[in-house]
Amino acid sequence: MPTFDPSSERALLDDLRAVLGSNKVLAGPSARKAYDCDAYTVDKSEPLAVVLPESTTDVQTIVRWCLAHGVPYTPRGAGTGLSGGTLPALGGLVVSTKKMTRILEVDLDNRCLLAQSGAVNKRLSEAVAHAGLHFAPDPSSQTVSTLGGNIAENSGGPHTLKYGVTVQHVLKVTMVDPLGEIVTIGSRTENLPGYDFLSLIVGGEGTLGIVTEAWVKLTPNPVKVETVLASFPRVRDATQTVADIIAEGTIPAALEMMDRGIMKAVSLAFGLKYPPDAEALLLIECDGAPETVAAEMDTVTRLCRANGSLELNVAQNEAERLKLWTARKKGIGAMGRLAPSIVTQDGVIPRSKLPEMLDFIAEVARDAGVGIANIFHAGDGNLHPCFYFDDRDPDQVRAVVAGGDRILQKCLDLGGSLSGEHGIGVEKLDLMETMFGKEGLVIQADAKRVFNESPLCNPCKVLPNQKSCVEHRRRWRGAAW
Repeated sequence: MPTFDPSSERALLDDLRAVLGSNKVLAGPSARKAYDCDAYTVDKSEPLAVVLPESTTDVQTIVRWCLAHGVPYTPRGAGTGLSGGTLPALGGLVVSTKKMTRILEVDLDNRCLLAQSGAVNKRLSEAVAHAGLHFAPDPSSQTVSTLGGNIAENSGGPHTLKYGVTVQHVLKVTMVDPLGEIVTIGSRTENLPGYDFLSLIVGGEGTLGIVTEAWVKLTPNPVKVETVLASFPRVRDATQTVADIIAEGTIPAALEMMDRGIMKAVSLAFGLKYPPDAEALLLIECDGAPETVAAEMDTVTRLCRANGSLELNVAQNEAERLKLWTARKKGIGAMGRLAPSIVTQDGVIPRSKLPEMLDFIAEVARDAGVGIANIFHAGDGNLHPCFYFDDRDPDQVRAVVAGGDRILQKCLDLGGSLSGEHGIGVEKLDLMETMFGKEGLVIQADAKRVFNESPLCNPCKVLPNQKSCVEHRRRWRGAAW
């Protein structure tokens, strides 16, 4: 295989434009800077160029061109990922799906639709709202995040607790594999016999190929929805309420928690008001048949009061419901009011360990000398501690990276996981062996080789110590620090 020579970039770009068309190639300092990272901004690496395919055939052309010239390539959706999954670690091309936004077919009878991978998550639900259906995965970035990115990261969202993550809602994908071949994985018929390769693709972070189209399931809208925002004087009161709700066998559609840092941010950004003595909020949503929702809401409100809630605000209509969701959906974005830089962590712990874990996160913040606010899926123990800091200060960056590693190690120590929905990317590579052991990583590498013998397809992600990436990892980490 040819080796990519950065010194020949002018000739490479001329050839790429001739093959793909100049309107589908972005180059120059501005484009490279705009695509040098995703929403995880600690690590950065500029690409040679950005390409904008419009079809599966375009993607195939790009991948075959990269293979012929030894150029690495990195797929990218909206760039809202939070672990460096779309970082062009070895340079090369960023393959942006921002022009692949079409919904190609809607099958209402069988409750599924086919869309290109650049289609925005929320648009899928909007396209079938008239039929009383929606696409259930709902990451907080759903107004901009794309189907392909959701598939790559196996994204979740606030309603994961009841409805599951992306893998439960994908039936079939079309993708361009690392050999430049167009392949289909899965079927519109569920529960097929044989090996479940689709579940390797979903959550594979674009390391096994570039998904260009997908058939997804559509879920009926619930008949009844009730939403309550409860405030508590202590974080431990809120976490105890979470444990009590689940212990009684009630599984809300969503069970989300926010702390005082998030309340401050959304208050500054949107003028929202909360009880002055509140240290934590729980946003709880129940949906389903009216009698089921009524029973669940009785349980939820009773347990909130039993654990000392300061205020219970139950939405009386859709407008009020959407307002209650503001703190959760807009919380991370609002943190720009607190500091110029944000890093959102993602780890999972058993729900029973929430009080211990949140105490530990507060300790990490004190030791690091930076701010941390918490906003997370409390119902399934999926944490999102958000560091807020100034990335122009190398000492603060070092403190954030070290603090994030401490938090993730604690998740593992408590019997949890490195990620619930943000993926590994480049951020968590160094902890993969701690979680899986050397033997576990060997098995994962063997599975990857079924699809990807090439070192060019989204290199340096998920699996640590890839030979071509070790030196570059030192380089980009050094530059960031």
